[in-house]
Amino acid sequence: MKLKLRKDRQVLNMEAKENAVKDMLHYEKKCWEQSCERIAGIDEVGRGCLFGDVVAAAVILPVGELLEGVDDSKKLTDKKREAYYELIMEKAIAVGIGHVDARMIDDINIKQAARLAMKKAIEALHVSPDYLLVDAEKVDVPIPQLSIIKGDANSQSIAAASIIAKVTRDRLCKGEWDAKYPEYGIGIHKGYATKLHREQILALGPTEMHRRSFLGNLLTEQPTLFDL
Repeated sequence: MKLKLRKDRQVLNMEAKENAVKDMLHYEKKCWEQSCERIAGIDEVGRGCLFGDVVAAAVILPVGELLEGVDDSKKLTDKKREAYYELIMEKAIAVGIGHVDARMIDDINIKQAARLAMKKAIEALHVSPDYLLVDAEKVDVPIPQLSIIKGDANSQSIAAASIIAKVTRDRLCKGEWDAKYPEYGIGIHKGYATKLHREQILALGPTEMHRRSFLGNLLTEQPTLFDL
């Protein structure tokens, strides 16, 4: 009896796992039914950082492609994100990346900068998409699109874009940006407002890659440190 219950639970767990994967294609299937084959998932990362670019990705996966385990990048470990990054890059029909730097973020605000990064990612695709699935945003392009709240947790295409964008930005943080500003610990905190990061900004002042519009409280606390 115990053995049977254990097997039944295993079957239920397997079915739940399969259903979770199928749910991630819910929006894609609706598009496929309307003969839209080149569906681009769009997402961005770095919106809440004090430092560096906001980075967006656009990913077009083949019709019917199931990438089991692909999910919102925030739910995955670094190791899993890196593995899925390689898998997505291998399977994708096209991948586009868009960047908007700190100066532009300060000029137009982070919401508009995130939208601009998404637009740049779409324009970087070497294949034109038929339809866009966008994570909680609207992109200024003449392509039919659907904004999905928590899209990175509900659409495989958007989840794939979130992974590509996250890994791309993290690699910049741990590589080029950390090498450029080694004293700030960018490779550790990825530009977010951690205690270490805030302490280093107060001690050393902001770099040209810091978002001045995000440093209001620190500027108020230590105004003389930022008179550059």
